[in-house]
Amino acid sequence: MAFLEMTEVHKRFGGVRALAGASLEVDSGEVHGLLGPNGSGKSTLNKVLTGMVRPDRASVTIDGRAVRIDSPSDAHDLGVAAVYQQLSVIPHLTVRQNLVLGVERRRAGFLRDGGAVEGVGEVFDWIRPGLATAVTLDTPVGRLAPGERQLLEFAKAALRRPRILVLDEATASLRGDQVDLVFSRTRELAEAGAAVVFVSHRMDEIRELCQRATILRGGHTITTVTMERTTDAELVDLMVGDLASSAVARAAEIAEERRPEPDRSGEPLLEVEGLTGPHLHGIDLQVHPGEIVGLGGLQGQGQSDLLHALFGAAPAASARVAVDGREVHPRRPHDAMAAGFAFVPGDRDSQGLMSKRSILENLSVASLRDRLAAGFWVRMDRERASASEQVRRLAIKIGALSDDVSTLSGGNQQKVVLGKWLVTRPRVVLLDDPTKGVDVGAKQEIYRIVREMTAQGAVVLLNSSDDEELVELCDRVLVMFEGRIRAELVGEEISPSSLVEAAVSAPVPVGPSPSPTTRASLPDAPDSLKGDQR
Repeated sequence: MAFLEMTEVHKRFGGVRALAGASLEVDSGEVHGLLGPNGSGKSTLNKVLTGMVRPDRASVTIDGRAVRIDSPSDAHDLGVAAVYQQLSVIPHLTVRQNLVLGVERRRAGFLRDGGAVEGVGEVFDWIRPGLATAVTLDTPVGRLAPGERQLLEFAKAALRRPRILVLDEATASLRGDQVDLVFSRTRELAEAGAAVVFVSHRMDEIRELCQRATILRGGHTITTVTMERTTDAELVDLMVGDLASSAVARAAEIAEERRPEPDRSGEPLLEVEGLTGPHLHGIDLQVHPGEIVGLGGLQGQGQSDLLHALFGAAPAASARVAVDGREVHPRRPHDAMAAGFAFVPGDRDSQGLMSKRSILENLSVASLRDRLAAGFWVRMDRERASASEQVRRLAIKIGALSDDVSTLSGGNQQKVVLGKWLVTRPRVVLLDDPTKGVDVGAKQEIYRIVREMTAQGAVVLLNSSDDEELVELCDRVLVMFEGRIRAELVGEEISPSSLVEAAVSAPVPVGPSPSPTTRASLPDAPDSLKGDQR
């Protein structure tokens, strides 16, 4: 029996089935890879294990004992710790305070001995080679670089002496030498008896660290393979699976449905040169009138960052951006809107809608300025007429315009987000996962709206976590990896298998790699972390 066994794990989020009977087995002392395309269920399965997501149904066994994990507290009590790509450190607290947060010594609800935790100094020394020389336990975390903060997340997890450690894209922001440090420490934890689940978008990391890997697809577990006996091509085939076998037939259908090839002989409508930002490195692209250009690759490779930067919602530097041949400088969303940009964010609840306001107000907010009487009077008859036109045009199912937008279904809410921008007649439409969490019917309606925009001469940049969506909608796909464009697929080259293959093929080096001497000089894991594996 494996040390960790998860079977028949089911989870739905509304109409979306994230897990459909998935399973995972990891042995004590093993570093086990978890692979799958976007939307396969990897993160959801990990969050079930760490108590971040409560499954609809699941059987979990740890060390031969059936357990129930309903919260992060339950997971912690069972010896499960996790490191995610998203940071949880608190910038205004010190390194020491962040390390012990949540595991401080307490008595009757009060801190004991100042909350001191055994092993803090040792675990800090453990990650010390990856930190700047000026960093101490008393340094505020806000002064640390992103990679150093990620190392701190790893140290926080290690301090909890985990029996099970989940590393979910935990190396994405690290330099090569820092990755090497994390790998060394992860091996030491595994040698001490921990079971490690490792998710990475870098295939070479999976190969270097993992003995076995489990492949997920569509919420199902496909198989578990031994890495040294499985080629990259075989892994891609397992991740794509039925999509690959049906790609030829689907390509024929899409060829019939596909709009006429856009004319790329003229001047581009959108030009971007040398766009650089916190997670972007010299992005160059051109998009011609009527084109839908997808941003592919595994999620979190800079796709959303690129859209936010173009809309002035994230910092960017060293860039030339031009629309219709005229240079624009979108340093804030207002600038981008004035230049003809529209942006549909990935999180409609927090970024796309005013959930406590009416459908009318949500449909009007982006274009209200254009309908003001005498520059500042709001005429409600104009607002109702404009909103009613968008409801009719987009087939939005509503009760009344005065109803809160939160009363609508997810698909109809997303149509409202799109509808508010249609009124502005945008030249450049930025779509960040626009159909996430909507049903099949709503997806097709949104696809129709997107095609209608390009038929009127607009260009669309589309980030999607659904490769099938990129295949169905896009004229071209730019595959991104760690903030760079690494490949371009055009027309019939776009298929589920080609997208996955481009996303997981050998990566571009992203930082200095340590020499063998540097690796050999890393200090051993502290005894306090080796001894307590419960």
